[in-house]
Amino acid sequence: MKTEIFTEKSPAAVGPYSQAIKHGDTLYVSGQLPIDPETGKICDGTIQECARQALENLKAVVEAAGASMDQVLKTTVLMADLEDFADANAVYAEYFSKPYPSRCAYQAAKLPLNVRIEIEAIVAL
Repeated sequence: MKTEIFTEKSPAAVGPYSQAIKHGDTLYVSGQLPIDPETGKICDGTIQECARQALENLKAVVEAAGASMDQVLKTTVLMADLEDFADANAVYAEYFSKPYPSRCAYQAAKLPLNVRIEIEAIVAL
């Protein structure tokens, strides 16, 4: 049985999907965009600021499910420009510790709402 996870501490979905779905002992977190959940404003700052906002949104959803970032098993990071990889990676490292989650990182031709970064995760509950 699947259960929707929702928190107002992360922006609402921008389409017909859930912030996250819990199924058994696994949480599937949809791609989190760098949108301030309080203002609805899309990050237009540096990639570090945008990565931090996306990760804060991810963290809020993970915590709403009763988990922590230490329980993240895998992430997928999508960036508008892979030249931002090193700067985004530095911020990413602030949110995870060893053993780090497995991860894929891709450059996407275009992301929703023209954001610079989107991050999804699979979490063990």
